[in-house]
Amino acid sequence: MNQTATTTRAAALRSEAESLAASLPPLLAAAERLAQGVVPGVHGRRRAGSGETFWQYRQAMPGDSAASIDWRRSARGDTLYIRQTEWEAAQSVLFWADPSAGMGFASADHPPKSSRARLLALALGVLLTRAGERIGLLDTPLARPSAGRNQLNRFAASLAEKLRTDDVAALPEPGPITAGHYVLVSDFMMDEAGLRAGLNALAARGTRGALLQITDPAEEAFPYDGRVIFQSLAGAVSFETRRARALKSAYQERLSARRALLADWAHHAGWQFTTHRTDTAPSAPLLWLYAAIGGLT
Repeated sequence: MNQTATTTRAAALRSEAESLAASLPPLLAAAERLAQGVVPGVHGRRRAGSGETFWQYRQAMPGDSAASIDWRRSARGDTLYIRQTEWEAAQSVLFWADPSAGMGFASADHPPKSSRARLLALALGVLLTRAGERIGLLDTPLARPSAGRNQLNRFAASLAEKLRTDDVAALPEPGPITAGHYVLVSDFMMDEAGLRAGLNALAARGTRGALLQITDPAEEAFPYDGRVIFQSLAGAVSFETRRARALKSAYQERLSARRALLADWAHHAGWQFTTHRTDTAPSAPLLWLYAAIGGLT
């Protein structure tokens, strides 16, 4: 892909993501409260920590040092108070929007899974950038998180790159951070052994984050009957059957088992997991992702 085409696709994707973010009043209201009432770089839950911005007073407890007491506030009554400031450290969030060829699948008039994955990743990146957070993109030169509009522009350009042209699908290598959070957006339909290995590698690093599984309606309903040729988008795998309907039950059991695997791993690793179908509005998963990342801080 030449530079002009990449720039055009990046601009279009970013514009769509900005529109999505702007169409979410509850989410934008939360982002505005964050920007106005919290030190930039903090989102989700306000909490005490090192910083210069006043947060709240709390009553002194056994073990608090005399130096931490706000004597001016305490002089108003017979209770001692501690003056707390807000935590100011910016968070780092590493993204991965599955670039495998299989993510290009789309049925009927629905968008490809890859388009929805990129849109949601970028929309969340927009919101986090507005809040002063650092964002990065795994398996790219942007794997080390950074803040600011220039990083967001580079983030959009990387997301706009073409999908892989082979059938290889695998989770990314853990990024260069261990204290930040991860957002992985995929159909997670890769080889089970590889999937488990990739997830366990993330867990071994002590990371926390969110898994968002994106599927097409046809992948949920399996509306096929009679003679059907199933072929991977890269063309390396092909399977023909004359009794497609007979495969439906077994297929849906496999899909349910894959979701159970993801949900169980997330539960034990301290991550969060949910699903999203491309025939539904992207606002709900974006709000979920924003809340999921905020809830991990």
